[in-house]
Amino acid sequence: MDRTGLAEFLRTRRAAVQPEDVGLPRGRRRRTGGLRREEIAALSGMSTDYYSRIEQRRGPHPSRQVLGAIAGGLRLSGEERDHLFQLGGYPSPARPATDDQVNPGMLEVFAGLAGGAAQVVSELGETLTQTPLAAALFGDQTEHKGLSRSLHYRWFTDPAARKLYPAATHARHGRLLAADLRRTYTRSGPDSRVGAVVRALLARSPEFADIWREHPIAVANCGTKRIEHPALGPLDLHCQILLDPDHSQALQVFTPVPGTGTAEKLQLLAA
Repeated sequence: MDRTGLAEFLRTRRAAVQPEDVGLPRGRRRRTGGLRREEIAALSGMSTDYYSRIEQRRGPHPSRQVLGAIAGGLRLSGEERDHLFQLGGYPSPARPATDDQVNPGMLEVFAGLAGGAAQVVSELGETLTQTPLAAALFGDQTEHKGLSRSLHYRWFTDPAARKLYPAATHARHGRLLAADLRRTYTRSGPDSRVGAVVRALLARSPEFADIWREHPIAVANCGTKRIEHPALGPLDLHCQILLDPDHSQALQVFTPVPGTGTAEKLQLLAA
């Protein structure tokens, strides 16, 4: 174990993460960038004293589970996570499929839908790629950073995320998103990236916290939805989902509901 290297690495990465990246308020008294030790400790699910001792090159040898939790709290990339484990004296863990790259099989199906409205999203609701028509329908959802990449997070923290949907449907959408997040959380566990999103939402959104306490359960279902497009007005869309075998990504395909005039509006949008 390289105690000095580990401590220095953690300090540099902690300084690089901004409060907004993890859903925390910056506050007026914060004089420097980055996160405080107690904030990283909370995000990693451990005591401030325990985390501080690691940064101060003292205390017990951190376990693999502890390092994994810290990697999640610091939002480390796959390469950074590997380096962290090596500094801790462990071999690099098996790296899960990254959510930033569309899985090859999914990408081939997506490529055949270039003229339609389709997008690939991760299990956290992060839009990985969109067809031009999907971007015209929903806006460019690939431009978001940090936790805001997740639609689940934006829905409960950013009023702009709800503008496309009629107000009467907001409560239903919120419950469906929370239920979807609960399903992913149950599968991935509290030390995963979804665990970080859940903790941030519990801290920031009373609405989410109320729904979360009810343990909502949902299945992968896009169904029929109405959106209020800023240029075209109301659009009624069927949504079909193709799930990747490991359920880490989903291809969403949107088609007009017959008899609603949506097909003609989509032709205008595509043009």
